[in-house]
Amino acid sequence: MECNQFAYLEVIKQQFNHFKERAEEAIEQLTEQQLHWKPNEESHSIAIIIQHLHGNMNSRWVDFFTSDGEKQTRKRGMEFIDQHFTKESLMARWHQGWELLFNVINNLKEEDLVKTITIRNKSLSVLHAIQIEIAHISYHLGQMMYIGKQIKNHDWKILSIPKG
Repeated sequence: MECNQFAYLEVIKQQFNHFKERAEEAIEQLTEQQLHWKPNEESHSIAIIIQHLHGNMNSRWVDFFTSDGEKQTRKRGMEFIDQHFTKESLMARWHQGWELLFNVINNLKEEDLVKTITIRNKSLSVLHAIQIEIAHISYHLGQMMYIGKQIKNHDWKILSIPKG
């Protein structure tokens, strides 16, 4: 594949789709109660991670080119307090956040990657902002998988290449 900006856009679309699908496969294995489980008071539950990603995606992807990616209306601290949403409500938030992300990503043009946006009053290229989001989501996806494996133990359906 030729290495250019168009190829990069296709790769990131595939990567974001992969993250979303993998997380949904993990969430599907868990009950509502299990989504709210956390190993200790300082840790996050999968429900809290979903709340946080929803808040992050709303902040980052709404008015992507025209407003700061850290919206003044965002209540980031509340994202880390379990709101005890039902599984259905958590999944509605999950899908809404991803819809915002994909609405932007799917409509980007090659020339958009070098445009400048703002996050937390800092100017970044669109390319840089996307890389930050890829790292952020993959970090939390790893947490979700780890928590799911702790809960399900031997009953966890491996979502990558199984051992052996």
